[in-house]
Amino acid sequence: MTGGPVRDRWAEWLLERRHGGDPEDLKTTMDFLAPVRDRVLRNAALMGGETLLDVGAGDGLIAFGALELLGEGGHVIFSDISRDLLDHSRSLARQMGVLDRCEFVHASADDLSVLEEASIDVVTTRSVLIYVKNKRRTFEEFHRVLKPGGRLSIFEPINRFNTVDWSSESGIYLGHDVTPVKDLAVRVQAIYERIQPRETDPMLDFDERDLLAHSEEAGFGGVHLEYEANITHGNPYLSEGRGWETLLKTSGNPKIPTLEEAMNEALTAEEIEGFTAHLRPLVERNEGKGMSAHAYLWAVK
Repeated sequence: MTGGPVRDRWAEWLLERRHGGDPEDLKTTMDFLAPVRDRVLRNAALMGGETLLDVGAGDGLIAFGALELLGEGGHVIFSDISRDLLDHSRSLARQMGVLDRCEFVHASADDLSVLEEASIDVVTTRSVLIYVKNKRRTFEEFHRVLKPGGRLSIFEPINRFNTVDWSSESGIYLGHDVTPVKDLAVRVQAIYERIQPRETDPMLDFDERDLLAHSEEAGFGGVHLEYEANITHGNPYLSEGRGWETLLKTSGNPKIPTLEEAMNEALTAEEIEGFTAHLRPLVERNEGKGMSAHAYLWAVK
């Protein structure tokens, strides 16, 4: 017998593995994401009483924020490939007393055929295209469901920016110098690269120029894109003093294992001890380098 229902990998990641089950780490994550949500919604130029489609709604970060801005006459459609996350958001909507203003649709970002053409005022999405191989088709679907004059507002990480530094072959792992245990780091990283090859994985095979091209080719006009890249002292995703145990149980995205799982697969017990002895103090002091990039895009049909 299991201790409870088994969630799909998307729900399991958002609700548990993204923050390693650590409430403080979850708070740090949500503090980081709140301004992202606000900017996506600001770029969407919402007006009262509109219908907004949030594609890849996940745990409802943007969708619930939109409900507040749209007013009592507004309507939000939560779209996601995870039925478990749709059920989670439906439960939250019920608790918040806004269920009558919400709709829940099981669909992938590149196939919104369940929705009628020209039926939506605004489409939003955050960190969803990174999981979609056919990004051009996704933009075409966004364009199809929007009414004439409808708006699109998205946020996407541009992971291609840091793929060179990401390579453990350079002696860098999680932004830290692991040269003394480089051979171990290469083997751990190989677990991730087998799952997400740098040249072909949807999370890594595009940049901001592709987003511009896809939006224009899909028929959008008035396209705007703001790109931001940062190289920092200290990894922005690893807070000072972050618990090593939390990091071990954290997964960077729904498709990959946690650090603990990857080490157990790639290394012997003795090698894990040596790798940990070098990396753990560096991580807990956050002495490494952070590299990140993202883009906001908004456009009009």
